[in-house]
Amino acid sequence: MKKIIIGAIATVALSASLNATVYATVNGEEVTDKDISALLRAMPGAKFENLNADQKKSVINQAVDRKLLTKEALKEGITKDKEFQKTLELIKNDLALEMWMKRVFKNVKVSEKEIKDYFEKNKDKFVKPATVKARHIVVKSQKEAQEIINELKGLKAKELEKKFIELAKKKSTGPSGPNGGELGWFSSKQMVPEFSKAAFSLKKGEITTKPVKTQFGYHVILVEDKKDGGVVKLDNVRTQIENVIKMEKFRKKVSKKAEELRKKAKIIIK
Repeated sequence: MKKIIIGAIATVALSASLNATVYATVNGEEVTDKDISALLRAMPGAKFENLNADQKKSVINQAVDRKLLTKEALKEGITKDKEFQKTLELIKNDLALEMWMKRVFKNVKVSEKEIKDYFEKNKDKFVKPATVKARHIVVKSQKEAQEIINELKGLKAKELEKKFIELAKKKSTGPSGPNGGELGWFSSKQMVPEFSKAAFSLKKGEITTKPVKTQFGYHVILVEDKKDGGVVKLDNVRTQIENVIKMEKFRKKVSKKAEELRKKAKIIIK
């Protein structure tokens, strides 16, 4: 059976806020966040609170126009149109199905034993790789990289970090240079092999004693911190596992019900 997804109609209908924000009124009728959301659905990823003042004003005015045009459509008797009635029936049927599926999903129960069993059988899915937090300075020549290493020799802790950031901003040719060579946290697979091998061989607070050559140039690496890899704790993925099991149960339940109904129905596929 095809994957069943709660559709946009049900999502909007079921997510209406009881304490709606009012942005305007049109002949006494409120324009709320529900009206704004209806317009923003045409702008995937857009959030009203992230829009600038002019954009917000434009959206609110569109919502006002929508209210006025809707009233005009009703005034002209669009609801009596045969096409309207036919479309309305389709929407009602879709909404009924989606609300029924929402109720079925809500009633699916997942036990603690099921969660633990799933975790034990699928530990390979919850392995967190070892990661390193590092900075680097990349230059064009081995000689220049070695000179930077020599300049950093003997420095430790905060003094080393401060000097490294200063040199990265001044000499690094990479895009991270202006940020002091900061790379953040990364796993070994996120970097080219030569770079990863060097970075993961260092201890916290150490720098490379020799330039590291990659396709991008010659690197000097400072490791700021390290985290060991391994299986994550059950408590950290409990909700994720519960949702996976619940969705699988839901799909099986809906598929089973569809099969039962098929056996009782007279179906002719043309």
